[in-house]
Amino acid sequence: MKDNQTQVDARGTDDRLKVRGGKKLKDPNKPKKPPSAFFVFLDEFRREFNLANPDNKSVANVGKAAGKKWKSMTEEDKAPFVAKSISKKNEYAITLQQYNMDLANGTKTSGDESDKSKPAVVNEVKEGGGSEEKAGGATD
Repeated sequence: MKDNQTQVDARGTDDRLKVRGGKKLKDPNKPKKPPSAFFVFLDEFRREFNLANPDNKSVANVGKAAGKKWKSMTEEDKAPFVAKSISKKNEYAITLQQYNMDLANGTKTSGDESDKSKPAVVNEVKEGGGSEEKAGGATD
């Protein structure tokens, strides 16, 4: 083998490792994307299906039955689910815009610096000079 070929192979391996290891962490404060019309329908269908078939433990059966029913529905039957989906998309757009503004202003942190990851224990100094840990920041 030529030295040039081994260098190219080594670079290709390094690039693949960077893709795997350089994965961007998900921000836990970012709002979740809204469900599509089918998933709004699926939520309601799941409840009805589980009441009608209490012995069914298979998720696949529920999904198959929901898919069949969704495909057989007319546009008029799907309209309420589409309307709910559109309203949820509008709410998401407003929430995402507020999130992005807060992020740009620096009022919200992203990544692993979220408020959820901070401990609820607060150290407070008492008059006696010692420190005491209190949960939730409560005072005496």
